Amino acid sequence: MDSRFRPRLIATDLDGTVVRSDGTVSQRTAAAFARVQAAGTTVVFVTGRPPRLMAPIAEAFGPRGTAICSNGALILDMASREVIAEREIDVATLALARDRLRAAIPGIGLAVERAAELDGDDLYEAGEWDADITVLRPGEARLWSRPAPKLIGRHPSLSADELLELAAPALGTLVTAYHSNGHRLVEAVAADVSKAHALARYAAGLGIDPAEVAAFGDMPNDLPMFTWSGRSYAVANAHPTVLAAADQVIGSHDEDGVAAELERLFDLDREQPH
Repeated sequence: MDSRFRPRLIATDLDGTVVRSDGTVSQRTAAAFARVQAAGTTVVFVTGRPPRLMAPIAEAFGPRGTAICSNGALILDMASREVIAEREIDVATLALARDRLRAAIPGIGLAVERAAELDGDDLYEAGEWDADITVLRPGEARLWSRPAPKLIGRHPSLSADELLELAAPALGTLVTAYHSNGHRLVEAVAADVSKAHALARYAAGLGIDPAEVAAFGDMPNDLPMFTWSGRSYAVANAHPTVLAAADQVIGSHDEDGVAAELERLFDLDREQPH
């Protein structure tokens, strides 16, 4: 790779990329991002997490900048913790997607996820990411009565890969289906929404060209962002499709692979733990 590449924008996924297996962010990683920002490069988090789960990220990296949440459906101001832009699945599309998923994947539980709440049907099984919130069960009529940024489905036994293999052809172009390695979880956002779409709008607002962007990720929902960005980096623990698509494979999330690459790109001395 060209060692002279100095991105103006760093776009990074969180979980499995800079957040370790134990859910923590290392001091080395936090320091590398802070030093890159201090040098004038913009950092944007591009994640499947909803805004309600961004408090630990603000604590680790500092409450500044912008985060692209819910796979591009919600844009969050990290300082104010307010959603500043939203792209939702409309009610009619949501209902059709619901029907197609239930027909294609018997036994799937469905929920709609918004910035600060999660409403599920009677079959939806709360996962580890739901521990911070009570999953509401409003009943079928109310559950599907409002637009939502994200539709999610969890199955009692099928893996995320297996669910996406069934869901993608059933949903077609109705919505954008993907998975971010959630346990037995498949997810969907509006048809014109993805990490890449949101990142492109964000970069354009800053006058930054795709060639000036470095993207870091680990899961299939990062692939559109990889295609759009000038340089893509997969951590070593990434999904096989992501490893195959990346311009470069770096160290794993548990090895601070992103921090090490930032230190190399920006000629930073490694930050030593105190």
